[in-house]
Amino acid sequence: MPWKKALLLGLAIVAILLFFLLDLDRFFTLASLKEHRQLLQQRAAAHPLATPLLFMAIYIMQTALSLPGAAILSLGSGLLFGSILGTIYAVVAATIGATLAFIVTRFLVHDAVQQRFGPRLEGLNRELEARGFNYLLFLRLVPIFPFFLINLAAGLTRLPLRTFVPATMLGIIPGGFVYVHAGAGLAAINSLGDVASPRVLGSFALLGIFALVPVAWQKWSASKH
Repeated sequence: MPWKKALLLGLAIVAILLFFLLDLDRFFTLASLKEHRQLLQQRAAAHPLATPLLFMAIYIMQTALSLPGAAILSLGSGLLFGSILGTIYAVVAATIGATLAFIVTRFLVHDAVQQRFGPRLEGLNRELEARGFNYLLFLRLVPIFPFFLINLAAGLTRLPLRTFVPATMLGIIPGGFVYVHAGAGLAAINSLGDVASPRVLGSFALLGIFALVPVAWQKWSASKH
């Protein structure tokens, strides 16, 4: 492995290990967020410019390294910044973090995967190059697979970066708003299940189906010719 790839991989591994060795994941829980609610709000009020920047930096790092805690960060964004600004900060940060994860994965292992499994992946790659926006939008809207796993898997394919970024940002807005808006009324939340209710998940699934309608139409039209 070239030294640049080895260095980048080593830094990522060290950062992930430190996160768990230092038990930092204890701060990314609903109980911790509720416990420190007043302190966080006081600090945000005292530092109105620095707080959004620090929050987004933490969110970007969390997403880029595929660490746990995205839902808690989104709730925290609503708690600190309100529904509208909180959604903007959370969505932008999550998109940047996801893009970094995508780019790093592509840089580190994309070529090796394509060389080894290229012929088997050719059909998938052609489909993603042609209709990748709709497929990725569906996966972002419907939480079938974990967010971080989609970032990493997409980096292994030939899905264009220019497709990945807008589909990710657009696809996470509904879910992001739901969590951020819930965070604005944090006192009423007893578990994450209170946020991601079956009704909410059903709404996301419906939006995801609409995202695939153009794909179905194109395939149906092609079959008629």
